[in-house]
Amino acid sequence: MDADRRPPGRPGARRLRHGWWPAVLALSVAVSSLAALALPAVLAGAVDRALADGAAAGLVPLALVLGLLTAAEAMAQYAGPCGTAGTTARLRAGLFRHTMAAGPYPAERRATGDLVARLTASTAEGALGAQAAVYAVAQAVMALGAVVALGLLAPELAAAFVVTAPLGYLLMRRHVRRTTAGGVGYQQAQAAVAARLLDALAGSRSIAADGTADREIARILQPVPELSRHGRTLWDSQRRVAWLTGLLAPATQLAVLSVAGHELSRGTLTPGDLVAALGYTALGLGGFGTAQSLLDLARARAGRTRVREVLGVPLPPPGLRRLPDGPGRLELRGVGVRRAGTALLDGVDLTVAAGNCTAIVGSSGAGTSLLTAVAGGLLAPDAGVVLLDGVPLDEVRPDDLRTAVAHAFADPVLTGPTILDCLRAGAPGPTAERVRAAARAAQADAFLRRLPAGYGTAVADAPLSGGQRQRVGLARALTRDARLLVLDDATSSLDSVTEAAVLRAVDAGHGHRTRLIVTRRASVAARADTVAWLDGGRLRACAPHAELWQQDAYRRLFGSDRDENGGGGGGGDSGGGGCGDGPDDTP
Repeated sequence: MDADRRPPGRPGARRLRHGWWPAVLALSVAVSSLAALALPAVLAGAVDRALADGAAAGLVPLALVLGLLTAAEAMAQYAGPCGTAGTTARLRAGLFRHTMAAGPYPAERRATGDLVARLTASTAEGALGAQAAVYAVAQAVMALGAVVALGLLAPELAAAFVVTAPLGYLLMRRHVRRTTAGGVGYQQAQAAVAARLLDALAGSRSIAADGTADREIARILQPVPELSRHGRTLWDSQRRVAWLTGLLAPATQLAVLSVAGHELSRGTLTPGDLVAALGYTALGLGGFGTAQSLLDLARARAGRTRVREVLGVPLPPPGLRRLPDGPGRLELRGVGVRRAGTALLDGVDLTVAAGNCTAIVGSSGAGTSLLTAVAGGLLAPDAGVVLLDGVPLDEVRPDDLRTAVAHAFADPVLTGPTILDCLRAGAPGPTAERVRAAARAAQADAFLRRLPAGYGTAVADAPLSGGQRQRVGLARALTRDARLLVLDDATSSLDSVTEAAVLRAVDAGHGHRTRLIVTRRASVAARADTVAWLDGGRLRACAPHAELWQQDAYRRLFGSDRDENGGGGGGGDSGGGGCGDGPDDTP
């Protein structure tokens, strides 16, 4: 069926079907347990009847019970993996959605490797919980039912079982606790190794250039002894449980068999009862199988604990207000952002009139990128408010906000199967001509058409340089009909000639949009109507570039670029944008 013609609600129905598997497993295991408890009694009746008169009538109930047991076990073996796989998928989807919903500036930032480990290993471990709980309960109920059945055959049989078996359960409880603690530690050490490995892979060029590969290998492997220690704890717990149950099971069987033989010699038990006693003893000893189920449950608890640590971080509530049509007037009022008790932005007041261009400049660490993230709604400020056409951004519906604001970054991530899909991402049904017009404005059309399949080239197969990736990212932003365009150092990898051509095309074709441009080049700042100068998270000045250029401290922001570009451009009319009172503008 064509993807566009699928009936609505299909994914929800699929999730519903997956959600039934734990219930199917529980029902199958319950039926299997009842059949297993009935089997020794039915078998005893068949044996006694066969010994008494040689009749085969007892075989019919036996065949029925065996058939029911086989069918229920087969269904349980199928439902268990299906339920676990479905739960794993739901945990991963929930964890991924929560991580993405937290945005690029989450309240609690975790290392990428740690998140990857939680998304892969911890979710898989956590998904074992339902299956392990079902089997643990079933095994415990069967063990209890077996003891009751032994007591009904002869109280002495139940007494012989109870004398030897409880010690095994006490030992299992102790080792389950060790497994829970070891499971959490093991997964944490796994995450530490993964985080270090991903960091090293991201910086592989620097590592190769510096010749520090051996040192990086040592750093990556540093948590391995801790990983090994927790791994040995887990395996030791399983080994001890297997060893202890291996010793207790024969002892229990021997005790019950001795008592059953004595009762048979006295005539209080029939041969069929002896067979039933052996069967119920085996079922009772199956309670030791709860050891593995409880160990799986402990591992699942450890995995879910690590998943809940991420899911427990509160998300900002999504806005519910529709964003009315507007020209794109942007206002920041008393905006502040704090992390770990430090003010990264402090009391920023900035107004950008509709259709105007404001350059954001500052030294490294001044908060320029953070300011654009707040202005574009990627980060909610800890203090103050951001308004777009008079509406606070935190009240706007996410879909409306993403339609109204387009971002381009210094190091864009290109998503989608093909380049064309990448350029269309987030834009509501742009035409092919609109996409190509945006690519031409970003000076990307020429090299995109030269790719093996042109715009249809797979993103993974497109050999793009850093500057080309920037231009594709910029074209993606321009494809959207946004009223606010945020360029966070989005032309930093371009040479000055290409950058000038890009900015001219943006001014010509998208000059009606309100633009925020983070830059470290004087030539770009000179093209803006107004320059907002950040210093240590505070707005030091807001004025045209030509006016600010008179200050030594401002010129020093651009380094060697100032000699070439400093006097080349004057700022536009500053009347279109305004800034609140900042510190003294003198250097």
